[in-house]
Amino acid sequence: MKGILLRSSLAILLCMILHEISAQSVIYLYDKKVPGFTGCAIKEEESKNQNGLTSITKVMQPSLTVFLPKNNSKPLTAVIICPGGGYSHLAIDHEGYEVAKAFNDAGIAAFILKYRLPNLTCFSNSAIAPLQDAQEAMKVVRARAKEWNLDSNKIGVLGFSAGGHVASTIGTHYTQAYIKNENNVSLRPDFLLLLYPVISFTDSLAHMGSRNNLLGKNAGKDSVILFSNELQVNAQTPPSFLVHAADDKSVKCENSIQFFMALKKNNVPAELHIYEKGGHGFGLHNTTTDDQWFDRAINWLKSNRLL
Repeated sequence: MKGILLRSSLAILLCMILHEISAQSVIYLYDKKVPGFTGCAIKEEESKNQNGLTSITKVMQPSLTVFLPKNNSKPLTAVIICPGGGYSHLAIDHEGYEVAKAFNDAGIAAFILKYRLPNLTCFSNSAIAPLQDAQEAMKVVRARAKEWNLDSNKIGVLGFSAGGHVASTIGTHYTQAYIKNENNVSLRPDFLLLLYPVISFTDSLAHMGSRNNLLGKNAGKDSVILFSNELQVNAQTPPSFLVHAADDKSVKCENSIQFFMALKKNNVPAELHIYEKGGHGFGLHNTTTDDQWFDRAINWLKSNRLL
């Protein structure tokens, strides 16, 4: 009976969230051809799990869904949200829509990034497709900051799980543009928010599903090092806020720890929260604790004058 009530409550919550979404705009990232598109007949698919949460696969047209707070008289902090899913799907509800609404309630603009997933059938060099989409999203949001009343110096990226790998990749690889950027718009995020993130592709730390999906099962050493983002940190890496659970059996908490230690070594402002329990994929709410990581994140943004 409790399970039925829980599923019903989730369904009601999702209906409320989807109602909010209907008023938002969706922007396709690329006006013309998507980078590296080789031509294929594959179409994007949506499905729901047993809890009624939406999963998106086979993304062909990457996009941003725009969430702007109702009261935005002052230039806003903004965050680009990258849902997780092991580079095989996007957990667009609890790691996307629900989180965007929470940011709006806190007076922060949010942009959900529906990024491409690796697909050699449709895209050449698909390993860089998610990074390309993240860079294009940063370019679009920063270039249109005045239109959306955003502070162009307070635009960050939030990533969950494999979306955390996307976020930490743009945060450590922004000096090389993998997209057309004729106006030299800064592709560097002003901050990173990383939730149980995939950071490393090294054998001892990697979430092998994410690594294999992005780089292939026979990934070379150079590719593994390039996309092990704890090895790419320098003094210019954006300030970062990290959250993980010690009992995460999917993505080891050492991913966050190693990234935090690399930031500390390079004197980059950083804060790390590791909960005793919570597992993987808890989204906005870690139900094993009364503490709310979102509140901690808002406090961190304020203390770093990013909000």
